[in-house]
Amino acid sequence: MARRLDYSARYPLHTTKELYAALSTRDYWEARVEEMRKYSPNHVVSVDAAETGIEVVLEHIIPREMLPEMAQTVIRKDMVITRKESWGPFREDEVHGKYSASIPAGPGSLNGTIRLFPTETGSTIRFSSEAKVFIPMVGPRLEQLILVNLVDLFRGEAEETLKWLEAGTPAH
Repeated sequence: MARRLDYSARYPLHTTKELYAALSTRDYWEARVEEMRKYSPNHVVSVDAAETGIEVVLEHIIPREMLPEMAQTVIRKDMVITRKESWGPFREDEVHGKYSASIPAGPGSLNGTIRLFPTETGSTIRFSSEAKVFIPMVGPRLEQLILVNLVDLFRGEAEETLKWLEAGTPAH
């Protein structure tokens, strides 16, 4: 049985148009990933922005020794997570998208939907996630572990996004 989690990142004083403009630039994604490089090797594989939307591919690399013991029992090498985000076109202040994260030969899945929408004070990005691990006995514990760590990741990314927006970094 899969586990689900919703997470909302709020951006007071910033419009959906400002957020979408940031999401459409490679510079934004590079700045966001740069903070994660303090912990492990990560990089932006691609950013494609067009009138039809935005497609982003990131690689997060977690050294095996940084994984919880429970995860080390099934993962024998560094964990390489390929994360894909797809954002639809910007229409009337609201954007819908989806994301997925995969591990080669990984024993499960992580995916979800993304929604960028305006609020009275600014804007919000809401991630609705679903984690599923296909390992009897430890699957539910690993699913919960994934979701807890996902919240930490989303929180850190939201902080970097807010810094980017507050710095007034121009879109290219």
